[in-house]
Amino acid sequence: MAGKSGVCVLGIYNADLIFKADRQPIMGETLLGSSFEIGAGGKGSNQAVSAARSGAKVTFISKLGKDNFGDAALAMYAREGMTVLAEQVTDNSTGAAYIFVQNGTGSNAIIVVPGAAGTITPADVERHAGAIRNAAVFVTQLEQPIPAAIRALEIAKAAGTTTILNTAPAAPLDDAIFGLCDYVTPNESEATGITGVAVTDVATARKAGDVLLKKGAGAALITLGGQGALLHTASASVHIPVFSVGKVVDTTGAGDAFNGGFAAALSRGEKPEAAARFGAAVAGISVTRPGAAASVPRLEETRALLARS
Repeated sequence: MAGKSGVCVLGIYNADLIFKADRQPIMGETLLGSSFEIGAGGKGSNQAVSAARSGAKVTFISKLGKDNFGDAALAMYAREGMTVLAEQVTDNSTGAAYIFVQNGTGSNAIIVVPGAAGTITPADVERHAGAIRNAAVFVTQLEQPIPAAIRALEIAKAAGTTTILNTAPAAPLDDAIFGLCDYVTPNESEATGITGVAVTDVATARKAGDVLLKKGAGAALITLGGQGALLHTASASVHIPVFSVGKVVDTTGAGDAFNGGFAAALSRGEKPEAAARFGAAVAGISVTRPGAAASVPRLEETRALLARS
């Protein structure tokens, strides 16, 4: 990664419309909720904010609508000190997400509408190829169109930039994409869908990790919720325990916090195991707070947790 620096993320921003209640309504039913708020979301955006708060120089590639939600996104990125390569279009709105958060457990259910970012093309990616090539680490997911993600991974891989594919949300994938990935970072359900191995614990995650390596991935980093994460390579398989920091308030965006922290740590030269542990610490703090991007800790907080753990 000589001459390269920071983290480049391709992904979407969406406004999170967060509803809290004891349960979700069934079809045709109306329930009273306990609270509502609007926050910042989108997996790529969350991961970019997490990487920035984790100390990395971050460039975020996306598309936004020319509307209030888009303006709010740009204002947030400015506050976080990020470089944004995101055209604001007038023919589509900024993405939005319905997020249900269950009172008491913090568990969530989500519906995402990508909006303008759902129109990102390989040609859009090509226009920002320089930012991808110059990054130490490139990250993308599957919320924007997959052809755009593939083209970005191709550009990064050819340039020697470390590549991370967060296979979320779950989507059918051609095996060829995995050869472009130094790291693939699914959660349990995504790993199950990709590999056909029912991932329920560390042992089954190892079996799924073997399948991902056979598909061409350089390494599998499988997040396991309350069981932590597994970093699985051809030469080692390391369980990263969860950081229990306090009461779980909201798990929304925990995987994004993890991925952003992991990418930031890799970009400054940390070894993969140490970077995964850093990501786990970021996620451990984030679940004790409400919101997605809003819940991500700053670098000093994460380092303080690691120092006392």
